[in-house]
Amino acid sequence: MATAKPELSLSLQFADAAHRAELPRHKVRRWIRAALDELPAEITVRIVGEEEGRQLNREFRGKDYATNVLTFDYAHEPVVVADLVLCAPVVAREAAEMKLPLADHYAHLLVHGALHAQGFDHEEEEEAQEMEALETRILLGLGLHDPYAAA
Repeated sequence: MATAKPELSLSLQFADAAHRAELPRHKVRRWIRAALDELPAEITVRIVGEEEGRQLNREFRGKDYATNVLTFDYAHEPVVVADLVLCAPVVAREAAEMKLPLADHYAHLLVHGALHAQGFDHEEEEEAQEMEALETRILLGLGLHDPYAAA
């Protein structure tokens, strides 16, 4: 008997709607739910343009450039509460550079962000190895690529 996945309340917002077709709600929900542990979650996913992505990264991380994904985690339990902000132009550039389908790269970044929302990090080498192994297992389980496999 399969175990039920935890409840997920999902808000999907498009400040930059260029990739709306690549991110149908059912796929975004599936990708995030695959990364959730046993706890229920309330997650907002916001797709933004370069300007908003840069402003948020500068304001909250002190880095003056747009990055692919930012995770704002507010609670880890009893409910995971977080905002995941993905910068559409950065995601598109990276997907093209890696020769990946755009949706596959979004899936990786949403899994990555959902893991951060649960307290995973990659600042230290050991943490990075654990997080990367978990991302790989989740993405392979979804039938997607291993983002850390040698090109």
